[in-house]
Amino acid sequence: MIMDFFERSGMVALGSRLRRFTAQVTEDSAKIYALYDLEVSPKWYPVFFVLYGQGAKTITEIAGEIGHSQPSVTKMIKEMAKAGWVRDNLNSKDKRRNVVELTARGKRAAGTITQVQSADIQSAMDGIMAEAGHNLWAAIAEWESLLEQKSLYERVRQQKKLREGRDVRIVEYRGEYQEAFRALNREWISTFFEMEESDHLALDNPEEHILKKGGMIFVALYGQEPVGVCALIKMDDARYGFELAKMAVSPKVQGRNIGWLLGQAVIQAAKKAGATRIYLETNTLLGPAINLYHKLGFKRIMGHPSPYRRCNFQMELDLDPGN
Repeated sequence: MIMDFFERSGMVALGSRLRRFTAQVTEDSAKIYALYDLEVSPKWYPVFFVLYGQGAKTITEIAGEIGHSQPSVTKMIKEMAKAGWVRDNLNSKDKRRNVVELTARGKRAAGTITQVQSADIQSAMDGIMAEAGHNLWAAIAEWESLLEQKSLYERVRQQKKLREGRDVRIVEYRGEYQEAFRALNREWISTFFEMEESDHLALDNPEEHILKKGGMIFVALYGQEPVGVCALIKMDDARYGFELAKMAVSPKVQGRNIGWLLGQAVIQAAKKAGATRIYLETNTLLGPAINLYHKLGFKRIMGHPSPYRRCNFQMELDLDPGN
């Protein structure tokens, strides 16, 4: 029944299956120690191995060797000391450096564990490897390496963003989106700064102040709800075709790649309109926004005056970097 569950659930139950597998191996490990007349907890094995092979060590050194946290190793040392396998606080003038070594009894046990018992276990493992279709040890090493490069959490988070991004549509502005355009921008501006006259003019009448002057506005729809907006404002400056402005995403859907999708849409629109550069202004307080602009290819520039009191950071995107 249990294996049937894992067959049905698939790899999404990886953690549960590994815990079950670990519990099974740990249970057998305890029986194996008893088989050699050793009253030893399986979790102590790494400490035995390090101290037997390398002699006295500090808890910090042991933790580094076996990849455990210092609190975890400290707890194991206390348990092993109580059982008579190790002695701690040895030959250390600095009481913060807890030096640990095996007792005579511990050394005898470690000899049995690392020489006799380990040889029998290795032979048994070799037998399993010969019967199995896959090399578990090599597979674990490969998975560990891959997860060190990018954690399972990061991989799932990336897939979540991609899936949610597929549920987002970027559409051109229509009059029915005017309230969303104003509300989304007013929300973020009021959170960090104060609304200025230029904001009121553009947000209250985008048709007059953006669209009729040759600009464009794009709206991100999640389902049928407008959750993000971004404008391309036509510039008089001959060096630039458009200014990317009035980008806003609802806080309730942030983290779903919507800013990126809006940015891609306005960049493609600017290219289609024949622009060679896009300009934008922002503020150093808006770290996530600046990171997004960098990912979109924008680079910081200096020296442009801004009509907004809140803007202290300018960027541009070269749409034709080959020339």
